[in-house]
Amino acid sequence: MRIIADTTDFKLLIPTAVTLGKFDGLHRGHRELLKKIIAAKERGLTSVVFTFDPPPEVLFGRRDRKELTTKEEKRKIFEKMGIDILIEYPLNQATAAIEATAFVKEILVNRMQMAYLAAGYDVSFGHKGAGNADLLRKLSNELPFQADIMDKIRDHGREISSTYVREEVEKGNMEQVEELLGEPYSIIGEIMHGAKLGRTIGMPTINILPQKEKLLPPKGVYFSHTSIGGKEYRSITNIGNKPTVSNENQIGVETYIYEFDQEVYGKTAVVKLLKFKRPEMRFSGLEELKARMMQDINEGREFHM
Repeated sequence: MRIIADTTDFKLLIPTAVTLGKFDGLHRGHRELLKKIIAAKERGLTSVVFTFDPPPEVLFGRRDRKELTTKEEKRKIFEKMGIDILIEYPLNQATAAIEATAFVKEILVNRMQMAYLAAGYDVSFGHKGAGNADLLRKLSNELPFQADIMDKIRDHGREISSTYVREEVEKGNMEQVEELLGEPYSIIGEIMHGAKLGRTIGMPTINILPQKEKLLPPKGVYFSHTSIGGKEYRSITNIGNKPTVSNENQIGVETYIYEFDQEVYGKTAVVKLLKFKRPEMRFSGLEELKARMMQDINEGREFHM
């Protein structure tokens, strides 16, 4: 996958199928849009995802930078799905002021050779978000591209959106999050050296530090799957500060992998959260901590059977 980032000076020379948006969470609705532009490759079009960096909400201070899906995670997902080109268009005061019609004509059609556009009915772009689905339909009758506007996908009567996914992540409802995303909620990071406490009590774990902009679910213990080097393992994960053994404020992701004893420091782990088990707790000491960890691990074995 080719990535065009940190520049507004580019030009594509081949006809393209485009979808645009923030793609935070990459939920089932997003994936349907991506499938449409991938399917257009059979008609000789190159699939292109257009997104802004940073997202508009960040530039205009409407929310912090906590994201369901980080930039690095999006890149991995887009590439895995078969997207040909990802454009991370710089968003600043100047680019945010581009009029909606000019955005379609000058960027999408002239620079990107867009022949097909897949978008949700709530698509928004251009100065003050003036660009919408109606404008795309109108311009598709004047310019050489087809506009395919898709309705929202619903789950239990509610439209699937990044807001909906975010609410469920913040509640720790990981099964519902998986239903909305089409796959488990994941945290990606490099495996780092920890305090090695797990080894001293016979329960070795791997540790990753999530990216600071990653939205995390509530602190606590989760049943999980963990992928390392393309292989997936059954696991149980703690998200939190380790209150029994540490006074540090850094939130970490510590995972015990069943039947696993390999040196994997420096490798990338993908921790997929399946189900919330219990909140983070402070224990009286190591013996009580060890006993509870063993209980968690045994219950995890039953969950994974």
